[in-house]
Amino acid sequence: MEQARSEGNAIIDSYKEALEKVLADHKEEAIRQSQTRIKAETTNARQQLNQAMAKSQLEIKRQYGKVQLELKDKIFEETKSLLDDYMKTESYMDYLINCIHHAKHFAGEDPVVIYINPSDETKRSDLEDATGIHLTISAEDFIGGVRAVIRARNILIDNSFKTKLRNEYDSFLFLGGDGVA
Repeated sequence: MEQARSEGNAIIDSYKEALEKVLADHKEEAIRQSQTRIKAETTNARQQLNQAMAKSQLEIKRQYGKVQLELKDKIFEETKSLLDDYMKTESYMDYLINCIHHAKHFAGEDPVVIYINPSDETKRSDLEDATGIHLTISAEDFIGGVRAVIRARNILIDNSFKTKLRNEYDSFLFLGGDGVA
């Protein structure tokens, strides 16, 4: 009986050890699977977060660009208004005379056609008297200023406000930084 009990206990112990080993292996496998799943879910969550952040940043950049463009347009509307006021001053006449003299000097002996803006037609005779140069009224409205053509050298001297405004508009950037609100 004792031998049978001892053999039975040995069988039970060996079965118990086998079950404990199976349980330990099962636990290790379950832990490994759960860690793999946690890593996969973490990676997926990070990717979703990065995508959401990228979308948000893109939307912010779009809004920022739109606001900058609106501000830029307002600045240049105000600049155009200030330019209209300037064109009513004596300084504008001096500017036109200076541009005409500069164009004539640059042309040298070559014939030059100097155009003034149609809005400056009333100033034509005063400008011709002041410079001694025949002026032509442009068919195109270039806001103000002077354009000169030296056909012998295929040169256009463009001191028109339209061109200067367009060039400034195209190169204008909001730099930000200290002191900029």
